Amino acid sequence: MSEVAAQTGSGRELYVRHARIDGGSVAVLRAVDEGDRCVVETAVWPNGPDADPVHPGPYSFPTPVEATRFVTHVVEAFIALGCEVGAS
Repeated sequence: MSEVAAQTGSGRELYVRHARIDGGSVAVLRAVDEGDRCVVETAVWPNGPDADPVHPGPYSFPTPVEATRFVTHVVEAFIALGCEVGAS
């Protein structure tokens, strides 16, 4: 999780979702409650799990509910694309 955890030093981690295909990482999403906002940090491996990840975002939302809605849609898209998604 260090790929994503290093992006922010403050806040309370709410959850982490890890998308994999054929055992290799596709993406990691980490939701962090910072009190006045909720941030979703990401690490994505667009060129395969052996390449360096890119870090789009972070994505900021006014509440954890809105951040969770965003993550839910992303997870559903990964599942539709054939990924296994689990909590890390």
